[in-house]
Amino acid sequence: MRRLIVAAMTSVDGVIQAPGGPDEDRSGGFAHGGWVWPYEGDDEAMDGLFAHPFALLLGRRTYDIFAGYWPQVASDAPHGGIADAFNGVTKYVATHRPETLAWQHSHALGADIVPAVRALKHRDGPDLITQGSSELVHQLLATDLVDELRLLVYPLLLGRGKRLFDDGTQPAAFRLAATRTTPAGVVIGRYLRDGDVRSGSFAHD
Repeated sequence: MRRLIVAAMTSVDGVIQAPGGPDEDRSGGFAHGGWVWPYEGDDEAMDGLFAHPFALLLGRRTYDIFAGYWPQVASDAPHGGIADAFNGVTKYVATHRPETLAWQHSHALGADIVPAVRALKHRDGPDLITQGSSELVHQLLATDLVDELRLLVYPLLLGRGKRLFDDGTQPAAFRLAATRTTPAGVVIGRYLRDGDVRSGSFAHD
């Protein structure tokens, strides 16, 4: 059974909208696009994630952003290794317009996204990794399909914007498997699904 990994760049207050550039996603009046770049320079965490076989699981907005960018990045350019990987792997996309998926190796998930993803997980194949795609990720978290969180938490508050977790997220326990902090102060954590939420009380008899 393949694993589903949600990989995300997030602010301390959980915003994941438009990390890569000012015009990446201005929806909702978001004015802070490109907020990761002052902390750029340590790609080891994400490069390590993509060093093993994987397939991408994307929402349509993120797919369009990626399809308009990564095919234009040369192999010897900065981030060329990730570009080659993204261009070459299979992309599964949540979309109502499957006929417009022009990026090579792209496949629509179909009308029923959750059953389609569940079926993909039960097939043989490499890990499924999300990038961005907040609405898709919300559906995955609401239906307990996520096996691992790979989070890069940046030391800033954005106040508003699309968030990684919403009110539909299903309660679930995760175990911190690895963590480190970059020189710029980005906290990188790898969290593995670990059963149900356990509770107790500070009260004593």
